[in-house]
Amino acid sequence: MQNSDAMALTAGLLAAAGGLTQRIHEGVVARGFEGVRPAHGFAFARLAPDGATVTDLAVHLGMTKQAASQLVEELDRRGFVERRPHPADARARLVVLTEAGWACTRAAEEAAAEAVGAWVDVLGEDGVRALADGLLRVAPGGPIRPVW
Repeated sequence: MQNSDAMALTAGLLAAAGGLTQRIHEGVVARGFEGVRPAHGFAFARLAPDGATVTDLAVHLGMTKQAASQLVEELDRRGFVERRPHPADARARLVVLTEAGWACTRAAEEAAAEAVGAWVDVLGEDGVRALADGLLRVAPGGPIRPVW
């Protein structure tokens, strides 16, 4: 692959990721979750299904523990998360989604399905499946985080 082809691919992937993030955010807001930011969704992705510590969340989001603590505090005030005793570490607290957090997560899943549906219109079902297969082989399980 030529450098120019690699740059074109890079630009396309970044534009697709940015557009997808924006479409999901707009869909979540349209479903009644006012004031939710994309960073909240990236945090929810790490907290579902079993919760995480603030340290785990900080690593996932690529931010300091202090910034992650502030984010958790904001989400707690808004009723999206709660802190519980950690089942394996008495010194740690586990941050888990509340029912409101799960409802917001479901809204994001619905919005994501709509956004990907638009890709099917362009690439077809087989094209989207091939895209998903290739991307999951290239990035099988890395953290999902915003670019700060």
